[in-house]
Amino acid sequence: MKLIKKEYLQKSGHELAQICAGAGLDTKAEDMVILDVRGLATFTDYCVIMSGKSTRHVQALAEAIEGAVRSKKVKASSAEGLTEGMWVLLDFDDVIVHIFYHEQRHFYDLEGLWSEAKRLAIETG
Repeated sequence: MKLIKKEYLQKSGHELAQICAGAGLDTKAEDMVILDVRGLATFTDYCVIMSGKSTRHVQALAEAIEGAVRSKKVKASSAEGLTEGMWVLLDFDDVIVHIFYHEQRHFYDLEGLWSEAKRLAIETG
């Protein structure tokens, strides 16, 4: 997590997931969910899933979340799928953010894949 801003280095995965969700909501993300996948997945603790209205909106959501969390400006090499804008994956170790163009989200159905995961309330303001 060396690229995460200093003020977020000591945050728990839950807190970081909430920060990502907040940045997404500030950029008008749709249908957001935070899944607690601890004990179900070995690669992360939380998945934040959201949708964008267009490919450009998906890209804007990714850039906003990257800007909120990372020390460096987002580059296509540090975010999978950013160029296409159909499904962007941001990996912050304890938290993975999935940003879908709405049609892609239905097709991949990550919520169905992680149906046993606990859904967390999104803490606003």
